Order: sequence, then C-alpha cells, then structure tokens
Amino acid sequence: MSKEYLTFKEAMLYMGFTTYDSLRNTIKLGLPVIRFGNSKRISKTAIDEFMKSHTVTVHPTKEVANNE
Repeated sequence: MSKEYLTFKEAMLYMGFTTYDSLRNTIKLGLPVIRFGNSKRISKTAIDEFMKSHTVTVHPTKEVANNE
C-alpha cells in the first residue's frame, strides 16, 4: 500500500526536487500543507492536482498555460 500523506522529505523526492527551497516555493505558490501538532504532511493527491493545474506547454517562441 502506498502512503497518501508524505513528509516534506518524501514529498520532495516524489516531486523530484533536490532542495527544500524548491518545496518551500511550491508551498508559497499554493501547494496545501496538512498540519497537526508539530507534524506537517503533504498529500500525494494534492501534489498531483497542484502539478496538473500548473502544467504549461512550452513553444520555442512562447509559453502557453494549459488552463487558459
């Protein structure tokens, strides 16, 4: 069974980030964090939805957002 709720370190690995700064910036852009007590978790489903909603198609001369 795969875990739904990931630690920050696990979320970084899942997203392919190599630094905490990348994860912090993604959270600032709106990736939801679950807090309970002193623990913080990120849902895999939330990551997948966030990444899908921020997907863009890059053309050699311009960038077009997928959600436009």
